[in-house]
Amino acid sequence: MLWALASTALAATRPISVAGLRILGRVLGLAAYRLAASARRCAHANVARVFLDASDADRTRFVRGCFGRLGELLGETVALLRSDTVLPPLVLVPEAREALQCARATARGAQGILFASAHLGPWERVAASIVSSGVPLIAVARESYDPRFSALFERIRYRAGVRVIWRGRPGAAARILRALRRGEVLGIPMDLRSRVASRLVPFLGIPAPTAIGPARLALTTGAAVVVGSVAPGSDGSLVVTATPIPTGDLEPGEEGAFELTSRINSELSRRILALPDAWVWMHERWPEGASMMNSCGALGRGTGNASSHEEPRHADREEACLVGSENVGRPRN
Repeated sequence: MLWALASTALAATRPISVAGLRILGRVLGLAAYRLAASARRCAHANVARVFLDASDADRTRFVRGCFGRLGELLGETVALLRSDTVLPPLVLVPEAREALQCARATARGAQGILFASAHLGPWERVAASIVSSGVPLIAVARESYDPRFSALFERIRYRAGVRVIWRGRPGAAARILRALRRGEVLGIPMDLRSRVASRLVPFLGIPAPTAIGPARLALTTGAAVVVGSVAPGSDGSLVVTATPIPTGDLEPGEEGAFELTSRINSELSRRILALPDAWVWMHERWPEGASMMNSCGALGRGTGNASSHEEPRHADREEACLVGSENVGRPRN
């Protein structure tokens, strides 16, 4: 049913320009803010947890704006599904290119780069922009429940020269290891809660279940680690930036993996706070019970304490792959 609706919508919007699709997407995003009560409540709760000093009115304006902005990005993504639509790559700032080049040069055993990123702004264009600058990148992604949707996103990525490893498919773990051993860049989004082995690690100042597998993989293989995403440019436009994450003082093992995941989360948090209205606040990032205790102060606010937490493991294959804007108030430190 959902696929039929999506197919009909794609056909109906084909005559609409990219600019028109962005406008239409914003309208749909604002409509979703009113109609999708569960997503709206989740976004309000998340914003209240992170931005402690924001008034109710500020939070409402902010969340509504987030729905609208993400709707615009959806419209842009729909445009990318057309074979005749090519959007210019985002600018990869010189510092980002240097970070990727230096990371590759210093990776122990020439084991490639783990590029940790976030669903921030036009995230589908980040990988494409890196590839267009001459840096090969393979995206690790989770399949949709409907393989036809996976095929749609695969089409967008392949047209931009971005290869994809679907983490739930047989042989994915071996492909990930081979990519790193070839010295390639492996893109893994790490900002959302996922159904893989996780630890509670501070994210935006609040302990959140975070996949531990990418850090284990980097430390075990000797891959360099870089965090990258879109960021506000000096002229207000969006550019792609990247920050190397030091790993030389860390050893393979749970303690090292936890510390590396903490460093990655810290950098991702910094990036989201620099562009807060372009992140997916309607995602259920924090466990409800743990978040409520933090909001009530039972565990201390903004302490950054973290503890072990194992998420449900829904597929052995997934675990195998992963073993290897405006300011709306004061965020948690």
